[in-house]
Amino acid sequence: MARALIGITSDMAAARWGDWIREAVLSPQTYCRAVERTGGVPVLIPPIPPGGIPRLIDRLDGVLFTGGADVDPALYGAARHERTDQPDATRDRFELALARAVIDARLPFLAICRGLHVLNVARGGTLVQHLPDTVGHHGHAPDRARLSFHDVRMDPASKLGKLLGEQARVPGSHHQAVGRLGDGLEAVAWADDQVVEAAELRGSPFGVGVQWRPEESDDLRIFEAFAEAAEAG
Repeated sequence: MARALIGITSDMAAARWGDWIREAVLSPQTYCRAVERTGGVPVLIPPIPPGGIPRLIDRLDGVLFTGGADVDPALYGAARHERTDQPDATRDRFELALARAVIDARLPFLAICRGLHVLNVARGGTLVQHLPDTVGHHGHAPDRARLSFHDVRMDPASKLGKLLGEQARVPGSHHQAVGRLGDGLEAVAWADDQVVEAAELRGSPFGVGVQWRPEESDDLRIFEAFAEAAEAG
Protein backbone atom coordinates (compact mmCIF):
# COMPACT_ATOMS: atom_id res chain seq x y z
CA MET A 1 0.00 0.00 0.00
CA ALA A 2 1.27 3.50 -0.83
CA ARG A 3 2.43 5.52 2.15
CA ALA A 4 0.16 8.41 3.08
CA LEU A 5 1.45 11.94 2.55
CA ILE A 6 0.77 13.85 5.78
CA GLY A 7 0.98 17.63 5.88
CA ILE A 8 2.23 19.01 9.21
CA THR A 9 1.48 22.62 10.09
CA SER A 10 4.48 24.58 11.29
CA ASP A 11 5.63 27.91 12.63
CA MET A 12 7.74 30.74 11.23
CA ALA A 13 10.30 32.09 13.67
CA ALA A 14 13.83 33.46 13.83
CA ALA A 15 16.39 30.68 14.05
CA ARG A 16 20.17 30.58 14.15
CA TRP A 17 22.51 28.17 12.40
CA GLY A 18 26.18 28.90 11.78
CA ASP A 19 26.57 32.65 11.36
CA TRP A 20 23.02 33.07 10.09
CA ILE A 21 19.96 34.33 11.90
CA ARG A 22 17.00 34.04 9.56
CA GLU A 23 13.27 33.45 9.66
CA ALA A 24 12.80 29.70 9.38
CA VAL A 25 10.06 27.10 9.14
CA LEU A 26 10.09 25.33 12.50
CA SER A 27 8.47 22.17 13.80
CA PRO A 28 9.44 19.85 16.67
CA GLN A 29 10.93 16.66 15.27
CA THR A 30 8.55 14.55 17.34
CA TYR A 31 5.69 15.24 14.92
CA CYS A 32 7.66 14.03 11.89
CA ARG A 33 8.99 11.07 13.82
CA ALA A 34 5.50 9.97 14.91
CA VAL A 35 4.21 10.18 11.33
CA GLU A 36 7.21 8.23 10.02
CA ARG A 37 6.99 5.56 12.72
CA THR A 38 3.36 4.86 11.80
CA GLY A 39 3.99 4.57 8.08
CA GLY A 40 3.32 8.08 6.78
CA VAL A 41 5.49 10.52 4.84
CA PRO A 42 5.70 13.87 6.69
CA VAL A 43 5.62 17.15 4.76
CA LEU A 44 6.07 20.44 6.63
CA ILE A 45 3.56 23.13 5.68
CA PRO A 46 4.59 26.71 6.48
CA PRO A 47 1.89 29.36 6.89
CA ILE A 48 1.23 30.35 3.27
CA PRO A 49 -1.36 32.61 1.63
CA PRO A 50 -4.73 30.81 1.74
CA GLY A 51 -4.86 30.83 -2.07
CA GLY A 52 -2.46 27.88 -2.08
CA ILE A 53 -4.68 25.68 0.06
CA PRO A 54 -6.68 23.97 -2.74
CA ARG A 55 -3.42 22.68 -4.23
CA LEU A 56 -2.37 21.30 -0.85
CA ILE A 57 -5.71 19.55 -0.42
CA ASP A 58 -5.32 17.92 -3.85
CA ARG A 59 -1.89 16.51 -2.97
CA LEU A 60 -2.15 15.50 0.69
CA ASP A 61 -3.72 12.38 2.19
CA GLY A 62 -4.10 13.87 5.67
CA VAL A 63 -3.23 16.91 7.75
CA LEU A 64 -1.70 17.14 11.23
CA PHE A 65 -2.54 20.40 12.99
CA THR A 66 0.21 20.95 15.55
CA GLY A 67 0.72 22.77 18.84
CA GLY A 68 1.96 26.31 19.25
CA ALA A 69 0.95 29.77 20.38
CA ASP A 70 -2.57 30.75 21.46
CA VAL A 71 -5.17 31.52 18.81
CA ASP A 72 -6.12 35.21 18.55
CA PRO A 73 -9.21 35.69 20.78
CA ALA A 74 -10.61 38.25 18.33
CA LEU A 75 -11.26 35.33 15.98
CA TYR A 76 -13.87 33.97 18.39
CA GLY A 77 -15.21 37.33 19.53
CA ALA A 78 -13.30 37.76 22.79
CA ALA A 79 -10.99 40.37 24.25
CA ARG A 80 -7.41 39.24 24.79
CA HIS A 81 -6.61 37.98 28.31
CA GLU A 82 -3.37 39.27 29.83
CA ARG A 83 -1.98 35.71 29.85
CA THR A 84 -2.85 35.00 26.21
CA ASP A 85 0.02 35.01 23.70
CA GLN A 86 0.47 37.83 21.22
CA PRO A 87 -1.45 36.87 18.09
CA ASP A 88 0.28 35.37 15.06
CA ALA A 89 -2.14 36.62 12.43
CA THR A 90 -0.43 34.87 9.51
CA ARG A 91 -0.48 31.42 11.09
CA ASP A 92 -3.99 31.84 12.50
CA ARG A 93 -5.43 32.95 9.16
CA PHE A 94 -3.76 30.12 7.26
CA GLU A 95 -4.63 27.32 9.68
CA LEU A 96 -8.26 28.36 10.09
CA ALA A 97 -8.67 28.39 6.31
CA LEU A 98 -6.83 25.07 6.03
CA ALA A 99 -9.03 23.46 8.69
CA ARG A 100 -12.20 24.52 6.89
CA ALA A 101 -10.87 23.25 3.56
CA VAL A 102 -9.78 19.92 5.05
CA ILE A 103 -13.23 19.41 6.56
CA ASP A 104 -15.00 20.35 3.32
CA ALA A 105 -12.80 17.88 1.42
CA ARG A 106 -13.41 15.13 4.01
CA LEU A 107 -9.65 14.71 4.38
CA PRO A 108 -8.51 12.82 7.51
CA PHE A 109 -6.94 15.05 10.14
CA LEU A 110 -5.45 14.96 13.61
CA ALA A 111 -5.43 18.19 15.63
CA ILE A 112 -3.09 18.42 18.63
CA CYS A 113 -3.22 21.03 21.43
CA ARG A 114 -3.34 24.38 19.55
CA GLY A 115 -4.61 22.29 16.63
CA LEU A 116 -7.71 21.38 18.64
CA HIS A 117 -8.23 25.07 19.38
CA VAL A 118 -7.88 25.97 15.70
CA LEU A 119 -10.40 23.26 14.83
CA ASN A 120 -12.89 24.49 17.40
CA VAL A 121 -12.62 28.14 16.34
CA ALA A 122 -12.87 27.14 12.66
CA ARG A 123 -16.21 25.51 13.51
CA GLY A 124 -17.50 28.60 15.35
CA GLY A 125 -16.56 27.57 18.89
CA THR A 126 -14.79 29.48 21.64
CA LEU A 127 -11.83 28.95 23.95
CA VAL A 128 -11.15 29.33 27.65
CA GLN A 129 -8.18 31.69 27.59
CA HIS A 130 -6.68 30.93 31.00
CA LEU A 131 -7.83 27.77 32.74
CA PRO A 132 -6.79 28.70 36.31
CA ASP A 133 -9.45 31.45 36.18
CA THR A 134 -12.08 28.79 35.47
CA VAL A 135 -10.97 25.63 37.28
CA GLY A 136 -9.14 27.30 40.18
CA HIS A 137 -5.82 25.46 39.84
CA HIS A 138 -2.70 25.25 37.66
CA GLY A 139 -2.80 21.47 37.23
CA HIS A 140 -3.10 21.57 33.44
CA ALA A 141 0.17 23.47 33.09
CA PRO A 142 2.22 23.28 36.28
CA ASP A 143 5.22 24.19 34.10
CA ARG A 144 4.45 25.54 30.61
CA ALA A 145 7.93 24.57 29.42
CA ARG A 146 7.63 20.91 30.47
CA LEU A 147 5.00 18.24 29.93
CA SER A 148 3.38 16.35 32.79
CA PHE A 149 1.20 13.23 32.73
CA HIS A 150 -2.44 13.23 33.77
CA ASP A 151 -5.46 10.94 33.48
CA VAL A 152 -8.29 11.44 31.00
CA ARG A 153 -11.53 9.48 30.69
CA MET A 154 -13.06 8.81 27.30
CA ASP A 155 -16.42 8.04 25.80
CA PRO A 156 -16.05 4.31 25.05
CA ALA A 157 -18.20 4.65 21.92
CA SER A 158 -15.91 7.30 20.38
CA LYS A 159 -13.00 6.67 18.01
CA LEU A 160 -10.59 7.54 20.81
CA GLY A 161 -12.41 5.37 23.30
CA LYS A 162 -12.22 2.39 20.98
CA LEU A 163 -8.51 3.03 20.43
CA LEU A 164 -7.38 3.80 23.98
CA GLY A 165 -10.09 2.46 26.28
CA GLU A 166 -12.16 4.35 28.83
CA GLN A 167 -9.15 5.86 30.60
CA ALA A 168 -5.61 6.76 29.62
CA ARG A 169 -2.62 8.55 31.14
CA VAL A 170 -1.36 11.15 28.70
CA PRO A 171 1.32 13.87 28.48
CA GLY A 172 0.37 17.51 28.13
CA SER A 173 0.69 21.12 29.26
CA HIS A 174 -1.83 23.81 28.38
CA HIS A 175 -3.33 26.92 29.94
CA GLN A 176 -6.19 27.17 27.44
CA ALA A 177 -8.95 24.76 26.48
CA VAL A 178 -12.12 24.34 24.45
CA GLY A 179 -14.97 26.52 25.69
CA ARG A 180 -18.18 26.29 23.65
CA LEU A 181 -17.87 23.47 21.16
CA GLY A 182 -18.02 24.36 17.48
CA ASP A 183 -20.57 23.07 14.98
CA GLY A 184 -20.41 19.31 14.45
CA LEU A 185 -17.86 18.68 17.19
CA GLU A 186 -18.50 16.28 20.06
CA ALA A 187 -16.51 16.16 23.29
CA VAL A 188 -15.19 12.62 23.77
CA ALA A 189 -12.59 12.94 26.55
CA TRP A 190 -12.38 14.90 29.80
CA ALA A 191 -9.96 15.61 32.62
CA ASP A 192 -10.98 15.05 36.25
CA ASP A 193 -12.20 18.68 36.47
CA GLN A 194 -14.40 18.23 33.34
CA VAL A 195 -12.12 20.25 31.05
CA VAL A 196 -12.56 18.90 27.50
CA GLU A 197 -9.50 16.88 26.53
CA ALA A 198 -10.60 15.68 23.08
CA ALA A 199 -13.26 16.24 20.44
CA GLU A 200 -14.28 14.46 17.26
CA LEU A 201 -15.97 15.83 14.14
CA ARG A 202 -19.20 14.04 13.25
CA GLY A 203 -19.20 12.50 9.78
CA SER A 204 -15.44 12.79 9.22
CA PRO A 205 -13.48 9.71 8.10
CA PHE A 206 -10.96 10.62 10.81
CA GLY A 207 -11.47 14.00 12.44
CA VAL A 208 -9.91 13.91 15.91
CA GLY A 209 -8.60 16.71 18.12
CA VAL A 210 -6.77 16.07 21.39
CA GLN A 211 -5.60 18.48 24.05
CA TRP A 212 -2.64 16.33 25.04
CA ARG A 213 0.59 15.58 23.13
CA PRO A 214 0.53 12.01 21.74
CA GLU A 215 3.65 12.66 19.65
CA GLU A 216 5.62 12.91 22.91
CA SER A 217 4.51 9.46 24.05
CA ASP A 218 5.53 5.92 23.16
CA ASP A 219 1.84 5.13 22.63
CA LEU A 220 1.26 5.88 18.94
CA ARG A 221 -2.14 4.24 18.53
CA ILE A 222 -3.76 7.57 17.60
CA PHE A 223 -1.14 8.15 14.91
CA GLU A 224 -1.55 4.58 13.65
CA ALA A 225 -5.31 5.04 13.25
CA PHE A 226 -4.75 8.42 11.58
CA ALA A 227 -2.26 6.89 9.11
CA GLU A 228 -4.65 4.06 8.28
CA ALA A 229 -7.45 6.52 7.56
CA ALA A 230 -5.16 8.66 5.40
CA GLU A 231 -3.98 5.62 3.43
CA ALA A 232 -7.54 4.40 2.93
CA GLY A 233 -8.62 7.77 1.59
